[in-house]
Amino acid sequence: MLQKMFQRLDEQYENLVEIRRYLHQHPELSFQETKTAQYIADFYRTLGVTDIRTQVGGNGVVVRIKGSKPGKTVALRADFDALPIQDEKDVPYKSTVPGVMHACGHDGHTATLLTVAKTLYEMREELSGEYVMIHQHAEEYAPGGAISMIKDGCLDGVDVIFGTHLWSTEPTGQILYRTGPVMAAADRFKITIQGKGGHGAYPHNSKDAVVTAAQLVINLQQIVSRKVNPTDAAVISVGKFVAENAFNVIADKVVLEGTVRTFNEDVRDQIEMEMERVIKGTCYTNDSTYTYEYFRGYPALVNHSAETDFLANIAKDIPGVEEVLESPAKMGGEDFSYYLQHVKGTFFFTGARPDNIEEIIPHHHPKFDINEKSLLLAAKTLISAAVKYQAEV
Repeated sequence: MLQKMFQRLDEQYENLVEIRRYLHQHPELSFQETKTAQYIADFYRTLGVTDIRTQVGGNGVVVRIKGSKPGKTVALRADFDALPIQDEKDVPYKSTVPGVMHACGHDGHTATLLTVAKTLYEMREELSGEYVMIHQHAEEYAPGGAISMIKDGCLDGVDVIFGTHLWSTEPTGQILYRTGPVMAAADRFKITIQGKGGHGAYPHNSKDAVVTAAQLVINLQQIVSRKVNPTDAAVISVGKFVAENAFNVIADKVVLEGTVRTFNEDVRDQIEMEMERVIKGTCYTNDSTYTYEYFRGYPALVNHSAETDFLANIAKDIPGVEEVLESPAKMGGEDFSYYLQHVKGTFFFTGARPDNIEEIIPHHHPKFDINEKSLLLAAKTLISAAVKYQAEV
């Protein structure tokens, strides 16, 4: 049966690419994806699927396809939001929305899941169990869409969940898996330093917030290098440093914003606490005050052992897959982590590096793109996991 499914997926490849390119041209930001959600729901209605839930936890869409025989309930998830980035690619399917683009592959994830669902639906009389298609909004911006969709019942009755991320920096033909922590907890922070402004020619009459903030940026790095166990991965990055003044004016206020990435919850707690201690000390020595806000984002994504082993084994038999490799842990965040806190499952990466490129373009880049051949590999791996899980686990 799987070979028949693979053949059907091959036959749908051009349409798969067409869907991806349409979505790429019409991106929507997190929590604003109403037209994309409508497109997804209409796709299923055209197929004849009747069990469609829209506005699940916000803009989410959940579809259930039942086989003719009893079995397990397998969920497959794809996200569909875009990013506030200007598309700088010179391609026919370039984003038509100024300042918004699919710079992380979510258009490909959605196209893949829709094509997998179409194949499952057309072959439902030959299938066992039930298949839940979770089309998730707002993965890119915490609190994200997963947690609200779970609260709204998207995992009701689900035995296992699988998901993939097209990964543009890895060669097309690779499937990458990892047991345990695979993506980091993703937190953010905001620090406001209040000094005393003054004339640039008379620094002794001021409390220079820029100097205090500059010292703080350096001091924060000592938390990871000197307070966190070297065997525990952690990152503190200041991404925003704002002090708006004339060139000859000493700033009275600076705003810093950034991100913290960890895998271990104890380290996560430690860094949040240590940051305030360092902020307090730095501001004290510079006779300044501060406010400190720490926002917890997605928890670390932790794959389940048995399901990850299962995925790694079945991926070896997927036509077109050249290598199945263990992935290093990644410091990026993913709210697929919430699903795995509720049900068994695994999240894997599908290599999607474009052919014949001089420079590897990372995710969240204005020229981000994928090798569209990876869509077919992702589809075949997901459908194989969904169907084989009925019989082999």
